Amino acid sequence: MRHLTPDTIRPPFANYAHAVEVPPGARIVFASGQLGIAPDETVPEDAGAQADLCFSNIAAVLKAAGMAMGDIVRINAFVSDRAHLKPYMEARDRWVATPAPASTLMIVSGFAREMFKVEVEVIAAKADGEGAI
Repeated sequence: MRHLTPDTIRPPFANYAHAVEVPPGARIVFASGQLGIAPDETVPEDAGAQADLCFSNIAAVLKAAGMAMGDIVRINAFVSDRAHLKPYMEARDRWVATPAPASTLMIVSGFAREMFKVEVEVIAAKADGEGAI
């Protein structure tokens, strides 16, 4: 994978790349948005704890595909309030590898269930025969 952050444009605001190029022949996984819900149906009140669960769930999905968190090339994240930006970004930074993937973070009016504060979806890619990035 080639992480692109040209020096001719403003650097990213946080730990992400402006783009990630996936080489031809790489396997690609598109993961649905994951919510901060545990297998036992519990949902933490804290946005940061929800974000950690989102990324934990993503790690499980990627593991099932034979991939790891370092194979993520793009993150799309959604939080339901500006106050959740910092806890989400702190969780993201604990979970993503270096170099960081491309990323978008948006504030939305809410999710299908009111209890949720964070949702995260990813795209991951891995070249054949390649270990975790």
